[in-house]
Amino acid sequence: MIGVGIVGIGFMGMTHFRAYRKLRGARVVAICTRNPRKLKGDWSMIRGNFGEPGRKRENLEGINRYSSYDELLADPKVEVVDICTGSYLHAQMALKALQAGKHVIVEKPIALRVEEARKMVRTAEKLGKKLLVAQVLPYIPEFAFVLELVRTGRYGKLMAGHFRRVISRPDWSADIADPDKSGGPVVDLHIHDNHFIVLMCGLPQSIYSVGTIEDGVITHVETAYRFANGGPALSATSGFLAQKAWEFSSGFELYFEKASVYYEGPPLKDAGMPLTVTVNGKIRRPKLKATGPEDWFAAELGQALRCIARNADPGPLDPRAACIALEICLREQESVRSGRAIKIRGV
Repeated sequence: MIGVGIVGIGFMGMTHFRAYRKLRGARVVAICTRNPRKLKGDWSMIRGNFGEPGRKRENLEGINRYSSYDELLADPKVEVVDICTGSYLHAQMALKALQAGKHVIVEKPIALRVEEARKMVRTAEKLGKKLLVAQVLPYIPEFAFVLELVRTGRYGKLMAGHFRRVISRPDWSADIADPDKSGGPVVDLHIHDNHFIVLMCGLPQSIYSVGTIEDGVITHVETAYRFANGGPALSATSGFLAQKAWEFSSGFELYFEKASVYYEGPPLKDAGMPLTVTVNGKIRRPKLKATGPEDWFAAELGQALRCIARNADPGPLDPRAACIALEICLREQESVRSGRAIKIRGV
């Protein structure tokens, strides 16, 4: 049984906590938060843009509770540190956990600066510990479906496509608009699609982005990706310019040689367009297993734990892909500000 310590009991920390309860072979043995109410099990102030809000009485029986990160790191029951704190803390907390002899799962983004992310990867390799970056998109059935299409070539080569991930400005998180804490909307939100595009198509040669800037913060971005050797013509839209009542939506349209695939994720309280494939002049609706957010995160964390326990392939949780996704986000902001196409270096 792998002992997990969760650091940061906000929306994502709570989501991870609930997901672990669906998994065998691992148990949350400790949590760390500076909020005394949360340490007592009152999570009623926690909410996010999907899933259920926090409960007034969360069952924390048998779980060690710390207000000090150093105390959690000193707990011998904690073998894996799951970091769900603010993004600006990810690098320093992950490095400290690795140096304390713990494996690390860190929520996206891996860090706010590429140099920090690369240092995290090097440190984990040097110390022989696992560093895994929680990027949940590949574990959502509709996205997993198209990732498999690309890998198997079932409908031929991916020719072109567009991704969209748009929210209204959240009233439950002030940090998302603060580049020093979250990296801003491009890093906090759009990194999901950049990571997925890297998994599908590899490293783009360059990107070109346009966007909107408010008080020095890039609040919306439209990006075109350029790949080598006739790679797909891809683009993406992301930001938080949507008005209220359309709090969150995401989707894609992808054009293969022999089929087109569409998906429009539901905004809150409204139905979107289910996964739809047009092939041979017919419209098909693939039957996918009915899942919800807790299932997605359980699948993600389950793979992380298999990687730790059995030295299994990290797959989408590989920190190198997370480094590239971060670099693309930062280059997009550079492109918006400069008006130029920017080359992508990669790991």
